[in-house]
Amino acid sequence: MPSHPRPTVRRRRLGAELKRLREKAGVSMEDAAERIGGDKPKISRQENGRQGVSKLEIEALLELYRVSDDRLRTALTTLAREGRRKGWWAQYSDILPAGFQERLSIESDAARILTFQSMLVPGLLQTAEYATEVIPAAGKSQTEEQIKSYIEVRASRQEILARPNPPQYVCLLDEAVLRREVGGPAVMVRQLDKILEVNNPPRLTIQVVPLSQGWHAGADGAFNIYSYPDPMDLDVVNLDYLDGALYLEEDLPVERYQLAFDELRAAALASRHSMKLVSSVRQGFADRA
Repeated sequence: MPSHPRPTVRRRRLGAELKRLREKAGVSMEDAAERIGGDKPKISRQENGRQGVSKLEIEALLELYRVSDDRLRTALTTLAREGRRKGWWAQYSDILPAGFQERLSIESDAARILTFQSMLVPGLLQTAEYATEVIPAAGKSQTEEQIKSYIEVRASRQEILARPNPPQYVCLLDEAVLRREVGGPAVMVRQLDKILEVNNPPRLTIQVVPLSQGWHAGADGAFNIYSYPDPMDLDVVNLDYLDGALYLEEDLPVERYQLAFDELRAAALASRHSMKLVSSVRQGFADRA
């Protein structure tokens, strides 16, 4: 499936809010376009998040829409400014596909991340050694320098979990993830050590869906749900496939994945018992290391 450029989360949030305010004020797209010296297609692109909004444009539009709430005006102005800001991953744009750069943008802005993994430890929790094993296997032919850059990207991604106001992160792992030997017993020992170290409910919670559950709601594969705060509530589901990623934002499919996640969490061991299982599996690898 081909990869198509999509608006960033910041731009989508801003555009949707501008559309809501315009419609609430009873202003036509033509009148809005005239106010900023543009045309109807430009307003459409801005409201769809496919074109940025300058500081002067957003000030003019908020005036036209009679928005007097200073808090909302500040929030939308900030969104407009941040929508033009390049993320830390821009320095790796020569090796990172556009779709993966979008993933980093979505991930960096989320207030909550829910993830289910059935095959591998997710990137936000991987050790460098574990990542070194899985990154070459996941892509096409890569040079050592490219692999090194991917490892650096993965390490930078993980910094969101250590920042002063990190997203809430709930990770559900199929037990098979713990038992799948990646890189040998010693690599697995250190990887499972990291899982034991970072687990810290409720801010960062890791739970295991035991093999004894048999067929479960995550049997079709891994997925992530990203949630964003005000001024516009937004949930985005991410599904990865061999050549790219799919993002779902419509209410019905998002609700289905939220329900699947709830069912998986109900089937998972409590975090404390999950860590006991992780420790047990870790000891098995340690005995062989």
